[in-house]
Amino acid sequence: MSDSWYDTAQICLNGHIINTRVINSPQHNQKYCDKCGSSTITNCQSCNTAIRGYYHVEGVYVIGSDHYSLPSFCHNCGKSYPWTEAKIKAAQELTLELNNLTKEERETLNKSLNDIIRDTPETTFAATKAKKLFAKAGKGVAESFKNILVDIITEAAKKLIWP
Repeated sequence: MSDSWYDTAQICLNGHIINTRVINSPQHNQKYCDKCGSSTITNCQSCNTAIRGYYHVEGVYVIGSDHYSLPSFCHNCGKSYPWTEAKIKAAQELTLELNNLTKEERETLNKSLNDIIRDTPETTFAATKAKKLFAKAGKGVAESFKNILVDIITEAAKKLIWP
């Protein structure tokens, strides 16, 4: 029998990681985020399952950072977390402001956004399309999208879009 287990993570609604060890180190918990003032959560708002935090392994001690990656979706119900939805919405709103792209290109980019946050067979193709449209929109626009999306897109998409 394994003595390994997931702790619970506390994350603000905007995606700032507050505490990856809610059970093991509750003294680090906060009701509100000290970066943006938003409320914090420890459970999926759709199914109430605890957000996976640090993975404890009996007899293994990590010194320094535990290299926790912000989850985009609940491991139990598959629904997106609030920060994932907020970042996609912000990126979609930014897409609407890109007057140097045609209406069809803006629609293509919006569809691609949904595909680059999920690790699916469509991810590579969507990331390639997004990269081309970011380039057409301009360097400043590409940087704005990167700032919004960097925490929620797949590693494969990151490598293709921003090598």
